[in-house]
Amino acid sequence: MAILEILEVPDPRLKIVSSPVAPDEFDDDLKQLAADMLETMYDAPGIGLAAIQVGVPKRLLVIDLQPEDPDAEPVACDHDGHSHTHPATKREPRVFVNPVIVDPAEEYTTFNEGCLSVPEIYADVDRPATCTVRYQDLDGKAHEEHLEGLLATCLQHEMDHLEGILFIDHLSRLKRQMALKKLKKIRQAA
Repeated sequence: MAILEILEVPDPRLKIVSSPVAPDEFDDDLKQLAADMLETMYDAPGIGLAAIQVGVPKRLLVIDLQPEDPDAEPVACDHDGHSHTHPATKREPRVFVNPVIVDPAEEYTTFNEGCLSVPEIYADVDRPATCTVRYQDLDGKAHEEHLEGLLATCLQHEMDHLEGILFIDHLSRLKRQMALKKLKKIRQAA
């Protein structure tokens, strides 16, 4: 497995509409790409990653909400010069190939979203509260699943990437400009 480079705005590749994974592409290379994407996502750290974010314009995304594991010991870390203890999480990786949303809810929910391609920027985004997704697994087998809550939001966020859309594209022009200006300042300070 390998940690891949995550593209960041304003990289023009993030605006590419991704191509479907063809029937003859369900192979070891696709499985390796999905494994590398998961490793990259965990390392970032994040909860979702679309293939285009690592420069591959294919309709493939990975998600792991990493829920807290009440049976595990808390994890100690010292990543910013301060000691912290975080609740342990369990890994529940999900891979979606050629996902299509069907039957999105008419009711919307708002989540404060962030994105590995727009680091350190967060904003409230409204999306359908639930949706049904049709997708294939890494062996090409078809699935249909009803999603709700954070998983539904995360899937919709990652699927936007497949269409060349970033979460900041859902913001008003003013809020988007403010977010990009803030990102520029963060980069200059680094």
